[in-house]
Formats: sequence, structure tokens, C-alpha cells
Amino acid sequence: MSLFTPLLWILSIAPIIVIACFKSEKPNLKYLAFFILYFLADVFLQASGKQLIDLDLKFNWAGKILSLVLGLIIIFSVSKEERIKIGFTSKTNSPANLKFGLLVFFGFTLFDIIFKLILFPKGNPFDLETFLFQATMPGLTEEILFRGISLWLLDKAFAPTWNYRGIKFGWAFVIVTVLFGVSHGAVLDQDLHLKFDIITMVYLTFISSVSVGILRQFSGNLIYSILGHNTINLINAVIRIL
Repeated sequence: MSLFTPLLWILSIAPIIVIACFKSEKPNLKYLAFFILYFLADVFLQASGKQLIDLDLKFNWAGKILSLVLGLIIIFSVSKEERIKIGFTSKTNSPANLKFGLLVFFGFTLFDIIFKLILFPKGNPFDLETFLFQATMPGLTEEILFRGISLWLLDKAFAPTWNYRGIKFGWAFVIVTVLFGVSHGAVLDQDLHLKFDIITMVYLTFISSVSVGILRQFSGNLIYSILGHNTINLINAVIRIL
């Protein structure tokens, strides 16, 4: 992956950011800048992980560990009140909201399983590293990145004004949800050739990203979205070896 790829991802969501600037009453562009800097730093660390720390493993454990360290440094550099807003807390929202978030997540996940059982290639050999990695690192690091710190910074940039069941949503939710899909479906290779998978982008945006995002919002913490994210990844791995 070219190091220009993260810039492509930011440019791809630029129209949504512009709309958010015009639609928000008092956008705080300072926090928008913080979000962009943090997001680029995280992705660059992940992309450089194998070069910086060669663990001689199939997956990029080193990059994910560096991403986790960066996220934790930011989380523990802010106040306890701000950590709760990031979702770094053991507290949850009301039982009714938590139940709603779980029902939405499981509903989307059931559809996801059926869809992938039909379309995913099968018969891959069992690989222990694949299961260990998918059960831990993607959900842990990507949820801190997307629906933790990035969502928190963008909520500060564009104050959420939409309300559903007592839970506030805003442009931050839209930006993070779309960015998650884009970052999994578009990449520039080292020769700056664009590899663009619109089906992956749309599917991940409207299935995985929306469902995990709703779970994060209605639970009130990152624990549920991390577990949900890793559950989806493990399901993918199991389906591929059936």
C-alpha cells in the first residue's frame, strides 16, 4: 500500500466534511484538524509496522500494536470525563438502549452471515494465527481508531444534534461510518495504481460499519463494539474454512 492511500481516504470523505461544516451551527475546525492528524498518524504507523518491528508473522501484529499504543497514549492523556466520551469506560447506557443496540447488531450480523455463506469462497485450511489475530487486533485497534477517538474528535468538531431514543447522533457518525468502508475498499499500490472495490466499500459501510456503530452509540462504550467487530471477523474466518 502506498503511503498516499490515507490521503485518498480523507479526500474521499471531504464532500461529507464540507456538508457538515455548512450544516453545523458552530463547527470547531481545530478538532477536525486533530482528527485528520490522528487518523493519518495511526494509519502510517500501521502501514510501517512490519518495517519497524519484524515479527516474521503473516499478519501485521506490529502495526496493530503501534496503533493500540498511540490510541492508549491519547486516551490516557485526557480527563476521565473525556475518556468516557471516547467510550473507554465499563459503564453502559440504559438497559433499554443497550438491548436495542444489541438487537440491531445481531440483526445485521444474521444477514451478514447468510450473505457470506452464499458468496464467500470455502475450503481454506485452518490457520491458528488467523483466528488469534481476527479475535483480537482488528476490533481492538479499529474501534479505538474509528468509533473511539475519531468519533469523539469529530463530535467536538460538529456537535451532534440528531436524537433517537435519547442517543445523540451527528455528522461524526456519518463520517466515521463511511470512512470505515472506504478504508477497506480503496487502496493505492506502490505504483500509485488505484484498486477500488465499490461492493466491499458499500457493503462494509452499510452492514458492518452501521451495525457496529449503532452498537457503540447505544451501549455507550467501546467494549461492545470491539467484541462485535471481532465477532464479525471470526465469523468471516470460520465461513472461509467450511
